[in-house]
Amino acid sequence: MSYTALYRKFRPGCFEEVKGQEHIVTTLQNQIKADRIGHAYLFCGTRGTGKTSIAKIFARAVNCEHPVEGSPCGECESCKAIAAGASMNVIEIDAASNNGVDNIREIVEEVSYSPAEGRFKVYIIDEVHMLSIGAFNALLKTLEEPPSYVIFILATTEVHKIPITILSRCQRYDFRRISIETIAERLRELMEKEQVQVEEKALRYIAKTADGSMRDALSLLDQCIAFHFGQELTYDKALDVLGAVDTEVFSRLLRHVIGREVTGCIGLLEEIVMQGRELSQFVTDFTWYLRNLLLLQSADDIEDIIDVSSDNLLRLKEEAGMLETETLMRYIRIFSELSGQIKYAPQKRILIEIALIKLCRPDMERDIGSVAERVRVIEEQLENGVVAVAAGAQGYAGENAGERAAVPVKERPPMPKAIPEDVQAAVERWQDIVANADMPMKRYLKEARLSLGGDSRLMVVVEDGLASDYFLKQEGHRELLEQLLADATGREIDVTVQTVPDRETFERSYVDLSQVHMEIEVED
Repeated sequence: MSYTALYRKFRPGCFEEVKGQEHIVTTLQNQIKADRIGHAYLFCGTRGTGKTSIAKIFARAVNCEHPVEGSPCGECESCKAIAAGASMNVIEIDAASNNGVDNIREIVEEVSYSPAEGRFKVYIIDEVHMLSIGAFNALLKTLEEPPSYVIFILATTEVHKIPITILSRCQRYDFRRISIETIAERLRELMEKEQVQVEEKALRYIAKTADGSMRDALSLLDQCIAFHFGQELTYDKALDVLGAVDTEVFSRLLRHVIGREVTGCIGLLEEIVMQGRELSQFVTDFTWYLRNLLLLQSADDIEDIIDVSSDNLLRLKEEAGMLETETLMRYIRIFSELSGQIKYAPQKRILIEIALIKLCRPDMERDIGSVAERVRVIEEQLENGVVAVAAGAQGYAGENAGERAAVPVKERPPMPKAIPEDVQAAVERWQDIVANADMPMKRYLKEARLSLGGDSRLMVVVEDGLASDYFLKQEGHRELLEQLLADATGREIDVTVQTVPDRETFERSYVDLSQVHMEIEVED
C-alpha cells in the first residue's frame, strides 16, 4: 500500500478532532442540532486552518442518519459514502481550474435536481476568489435563493477578492491561525500514534515555523521524519532539514551589531550561507528574535508570551538591557523591510549584507531613527572618554585624512589613592553610584554584595554566570566601575570582583555592606 502523507492520513473526521477553531465548530454543531441550517456559508482564512476539512465534516453531518451532538456518526451508509468520496450528494469544485461562466452554469443546472438519497446536496467550492466576474454573476441568483435541499460552502484564502454581492448572501466564518501550543499538542498526539520519537523542542519549532497552519506543520514534520527515518527527531535535526538557524547564532549576530562589528556580521552570515541555511527563513527568524527583545523591554512578566527556554530567556534579558528601545525598533524596521524585499530577490545574500551594514552604520541613512542612533553613539563615546572628530581637524593629518577617527579626550588628572574611610564612604553611597551606571552594569551591581579587601580595596561579590563574565571576561567593565567610584568619591578605589558558584552560597556567605550602617574597620 502506498504511503499516505500525514496531513491526509490525519485529516479530521469529526468536529471533535478539529483543533483551534472551536468558535466555528460550536456554531455549526448548534445549527445542526437545532435544524437551523443555512443555505450558503463562506469559510475564509489562511491556508491549512481547516476550512475544507470542516466543510466536509459539515456535509456529512447534515446528511447523517444518526448525528451525535451535531457531529456525523461515521457509521451510517451516508457517512461512509461521503467519507469515501462516492456520494453524489457532496460535490467538490476547485475554482482555480473551473472558474469560467460555463462551469458555474453547469452547477446551476444540476441544482434543480433533488438528491437521490439523503437530505442535502452540498457544493463545496474551494478557492472561490478565483472565479471570474461572469462566473460570480452566474452564481448570484442561485446562491441567494437555492432549493431547500441545496447548501453552498465557499472557501477562500483571499476574501477581499470576493464581490460584496456574494458576501452579503453568505454566513461568513473567519478561521483563525492556530496557536503554537495547539499545533505542538496535536503533533505530539499524532507522533504517539505513529510511534515516532520526537524531541519536544523540535515539535515546538516546527509548530512555530508553520505560522498558524496545521497542514503546513504536518507537512514539515513529515519531511523531517523522512530525512531522519528510524531515528529520534531532535531540535538540531529539524533545523538542518528546514534550513533554519539556532537562536544562539542570532545572539552572536546581535552582539556583533551592538559592537558595530561589520566584519563579524559578514563573517557570521558567511557561516550561515555555507551551512546551506534558507536565507528568507533566517531573516524572518531574526526579526522574530528582535521582536522578543522589544517585548522584554516594553512590559514586565512577559515571559509567558515569549516562547523560549529558560537559558535563552536569561540571554534575551541581558541583551534587552544592552539596547535602547529606539535602536531596537530601528533594527526591526530595517529587517521588516528586508523581509518584503528578499522573497523574490535573485541576490538574497547581498540584500542581507546591506541590511547588516545599515544596522552597524546608522550614518548611512538619513531618517529620524538613524539620526537618533548616531546621536546616541556619539553620547556613548563621550561618556567613555572618546570623541569622534574629522581627521585633519585640529591639526590632525595623515594617511587617513578625511575619515572619522576616535581620539581620547583630555586625560583625567591623577587622583589620590583611597584610604579605608574613602571605601566606607563609597559603600554608604553605593545606591547613588549604582543609579549612575548604564545597563546591564546597573542590574549586576544592584544584585551584587559588597565586602572589604586588604589595602583599601573594595570587593564586589557576584554570582557566577552572566555577571561574572561581564566583569571578568569582558575587557573594560571593571575599570568602568572604578571610574564610577572615582567620580563619586574623588578617590582612586581599586576594585576586586569575586565570584561564588551558586545563589545559596552567594546569599549565605556575604553580607551586603551597603545595607549595614556601622563603622567599618580594616585590619592590616
